[in-house]
Amino acid sequence: MNTIKDIDISKKKVFIRVDFNVPLDSTQQITDDARIEAVLPTLKYALSREACVILASHLGRPKGQVKVEFSLQPVARRLGEILGLKVMMAPDCIGEDVAALADDMEGGQVLMLENLRFHKAETQNDSDFGKSLAALCDVYINDAFAVSHRANASVVSITQHAPISAAGLLLKKELDYFDKAMKNPVRPLVAVVGGAKISSKLSALKNMMQHVDKIIVGGAMANTFIKGSGFDVGRSLIEEDLVDTAGSLIGMARERNIKFYMPVDVVVADRLDPEAALKNVPVQEIPPEWLAADIGPATSCLFSEALQDAGTIIWNGPMGVFEMPPFSHGTFKLARAIGGSMATSIIGGGETGSAVQKSGTADQMSYISTGGGAFLTLMEGEQLVAVAALEKAVSSELS
Repeated sequence: MNTIKDIDISKKKVFIRVDFNVPLDSTQQITDDARIEAVLPTLKYALSREACVILASHLGRPKGQVKVEFSLQPVARRLGEILGLKVMMAPDCIGEDVAALADDMEGGQVLMLENLRFHKAETQNDSDFGKSLAALCDVYINDAFAVSHRANASVVSITQHAPISAAGLLLKKELDYFDKAMKNPVRPLVAVVGGAKISSKLSALKNMMQHVDKIIVGGAMANTFIKGSGFDVGRSLIEEDLVDTAGSLIGMARERNIKFYMPVDVVVADRLDPEAALKNVPVQEIPPEWLAADIGPATSCLFSEALQDAGTIIWNGPMGVFEMPPFSHGTFKLARAIGGSMATSIIGGGETGSAVQKSGTADQMSYISTGGGAFLTLMEGEQLVAVAALEKAVSSELS
């Protein structure tokens, strides 16, 4: 796949789709600028070539309406502070005023377009909208891995209209890390899968069984496996219609000689609340009126031991309701075990990335992905729709 470094962008208008969907507090201050930092290599490379850099992103879920709380103005301000230069802010992402701003740009300048999702056409992958975005530039660069699993105009239809298209350095890095882990891993290759629902991870689990040596299952989705093993789970979150499926997955792992690990004890609570009553019980003894909210200490030890000889670890999904302090211990202990291992560790974005950051182990991981949904799509063995569009566009340009 061609990247920004494979094409001539010197003094050209370069439209870079980034993911600046950063968290903001009540005063519109950015509380975590990791997603801005992640694309700096691409931005700095473009600026070093005196390109006119046009940045596009979404923020939040305005659902096609202009809402001031979802403006990218705070992001433009923060990016300017990081880069040490003024980042101009456009009033919209398309239209005559925006086109005029882009036309007047000089090499080395940065223009931030307003929130793409102020237009419904963005999420509808509208071709005319993509064409309007492409009209702003000489070169299109996709560096938004976190949204590349979605058929949005700024990552799919724009590639049909831009003169030249290529990948940004972050997108290429994300794909290369995952590809290396799946196609040429240092073994044993261990998949750690958690989160709330088995239904959202079912395809990923089935696909990973073609590649891994061990699977570790935790989080609320483990309740369905526990129930599938014949134990009552009280009021724990469970997907009754997938109990038999969970059992069949365990059988599939056994047939493939994959070591399958699931919780042996859990932290149960009388309610999901920081002030809830808690106790630790074996999975065989979950009380009828209680619910599992975290893996227990014996499980933490089991999982840590299973990871000791790992060569490569892919982790997607927390082990419990880590956002609440009483239920964060299992996830944080797992993070410390992965961070302390000698394995190459690739962490799925979203909740998993947030959990790793909160555990204080982020700098111990080999790579933390910027996109949870996109990362999960790769775990399912599927190609990202935006990457497919990019490759098709590049093929057309070469033919």
